Amino acid sequence: MSLPIRVIPCLDVADGRVVKGVNFLNLRDAGDPIELAARYYQDGADELTFLDVHATVENRSTMYDLVRQTAEQVFIPLTVGGGIREIDDVARLLSSGADKISVGSAGITNPQLLSEIAQRFGSQVLVISLDLKRSPKTSSGFVVTTHGGRNETELDALEWIARVQELGAGELLVNSIDADGTRAGFDAEMLRAVREISKVPVIASGGAGKAADFPVAARAGADAILAASIFHEGSVTIGEAKQALADSGYEVRLV
Repeated sequence: MSLPIRVIPCLDVADGRVVKGVNFLNLRDAGDPIELAARYYQDGADELTFLDVHATVENRSTMYDLVRQTAEQVFIPLTVGGGIREIDDVARLLSSGADKISVGSAGITNPQLLSEIAQRFGSQVLVISLDLKRSPKTSSGFVVTTHGGRNETELDALEWIARVQELGAGELLVNSIDADGTRAGFDAEMLRAVREISKVPVIASGGAGKAADFPVAARAGADAILAASIFHEGSVTIGEAKQALADSGYEVRLV
C-alpha cells in the first residue's frame, strides 16, 4: 500500500508575522503564524513548514518562540528553515519543538554541515530546500539559486540533488522559482526530473493555484505538496486539495 500524499501549508515568517509575495518579492502580511498553524492543524494539514524569510539574529529569537508556542498546540510534524548556518541552530530549533530542519544556502556554502546534521540528528531531520530555476547554462536545464532565486549558483540542480543525498538528505523540498507565487501550477517537468534521481521523498512547492494542481504534482512524483497563498487567502482549502487528490486515485489522510 502506498503512503498517503501529504499536504503541507507553508508559512513564510518575517518579524513574527506570516508574509507572502510573488517570486519572493513584494511581501505582504498574511496573518498570525500561530493562529494560522492552529487553523491548518484543525483543517487536516499533514505537516507544517515555517520559513524565516529574514533570518537575522533578531528574528531568530522570535522564530524559536513561534516554534515553541506552535508545538504546544499543533500535533503534526513541524519543519523550520531559513538562516540555519551551524549545528547549534539545528539543536535549538529541535529543542524548541521542530521535528525537521530545512537547509538551503548554508548547505551550498558548507556541505559538511549537511552531513553533520544527518549524523548527529538522523537523516529524517534533514530537509534540503532547493530553490530551482530553469536555465540553459546547465546540462539538466535547471540551476540551483540562493536568496529567493535572485542569485544563481553554478550548480546543476540534478547534480546537487545527487550530492545532497550522499550527504544524508532525508527529504527534498523542490521549489520552482519560476512558478513561485504565480498560481499557474507546479512545474511538473522539474518534479519528474527530480523524481527520477531521488531516493528520498520529494516535496513539491511553487505554483499552486487551484485544487486541480495537486494531482498534477502527485503524478509528477511528489510525495508531499506544499502551498502558501491559496491556503492563507482561503481560495483553496486543505480539504479541497485532499479531495482533488483522492478523486484522482491518490491516498490521503482525510479528517
